[in-house]
Amino acid sequence: MAFSDKKILIIGAGPAGCITALRLSNLGISSTLVDKAIFPRDKICGDALSGKVMAVMKLLHPDWVNEIANDSKYIGSYGVVFTSPSGDKLRLPFGKVLPENPAPGFVSKRINFDNWLVEKVRQRDNIEFLENTEIRNYKQLNESWIATTKIGNEIEASFIVAADGAYSSFTKDIAKIQTEPEHNCYGLRAYYSGVSDMDAENFIELHFIKGLLPGYFWIFPLPNGEANVGLGIRADYQKKKNLNLKKELLRILETHPQFAKRFKNAKLIDDVKLFGLPLGSKKRKLFGENYLLTGDAAMLIDPFTGEGIGNAMVSGLAAADAIAAYSKSNNVDALSEYQETIERKLRAELQLSHKLQQLANYPMLFNFVVKAANSNKAIQDTFSAMFYDVNIRAKLKSPKFYMELLFSSFKK
Repeated sequence: MAFSDKKILIIGAGPAGCITALRLSNLGISSTLVDKAIFPRDKICGDALSGKVMAVMKLLHPDWVNEIANDSKYIGSYGVVFTSPSGDKLRLPFGKVLPENPAPGFVSKRINFDNWLVEKVRQRDNIEFLENTEIRNYKQLNESWIATTKIGNEIEASFIVAADGAYSSFTKDIAKIQTEPEHNCYGLRAYYSGVSDMDAENFIELHFIKGLLPGYFWIFPLPNGEANVGLGIRADYQKKKNLNLKKELLRILETHPQFAKRFKNAKLIDDVKLFGLPLGSKKRKLFGENYLLTGDAAMLIDPFTGEGIGNAMVSGLAAADAIAAYSKSNNVDALSEYQETIERKLRAELQLSHKLQQLANYPMLFNFVVKAANSNKAIQDTFSAMFYDVNIRAKLKSPKFYMELLFSSFKK
């Protein structure tokens, strides 16, 4: 059987699954994309679209970034504000990964962005999209996969791309990869209106608060004067501290001297929701016999910045390219190219972010660095570059960097 006659089944229509299908479509390869939800559907997330997201979109279609920039459901974001445990703020503009873009990043509710991607999928004749289709079981039969849906229907495929998100059943049951507390994060998200003192340039806010370290509290601006508000902390620390995350969020909003004023007249406009963030702080095997893991199902979330969408989309591109290479060789060993691509493009970044996440355990160091950066433009530029330059992240994890920083502060 020619590869063109084989069915490629993609499980999950989030960013990883949609990008895999769209990239395959661009390469002239058909696929079937299934999702248990009916779109539009909500996805609990921080809602930030990084420069990495913009780069993938630009690659798939030159007009897509401008399309988003002109959509009122999206706002451009130009940087991040860090707050140290001592309350000092560090304002860092994003470096423009693609200078021609309208903004270096955007923020939009995931219900809007994911639906936008799905609408692009619907426009492709060589993508079969099946909503309201939940896969409950997988088994291999000869050279094929048999995926059985919740209602008992069977879908036969020769290849599966698992893009079914955090706590993927395929990842757990077929790839045999388990979630580990030290490589997993809990996040809590709420939508508010009427939050005061939002940034004029839509900088996202990451606040490292005593009692929550090494986790953090965030405020991300949204269109129409709304905000994505939440907190995240690694699962093992949540258990160690015995934190009720919803109570902790409300405590911060009601009693913290910095935020109580800003939320005095704010209104909760949606339920507070908990979600899981499987972190890419550990290397895992992401392929097997006629399958690939992508996105959150591949546990690729950045341990320090929490970025998941960009990494998911990068993995979707890589998955499609690996499948295309497999189609030419008909040799399953070609799938190892996918693992190699992820290691090359993401692994160094993920490992460095893991080191930076561990640094958040040292509040005195965090306070010192923020104070030093506020008084030194060169240091500010170094931290700004962290968001798009892996070499800079390598510098930031080195003890030598902090010794030099300490020495320069004494010289002053």
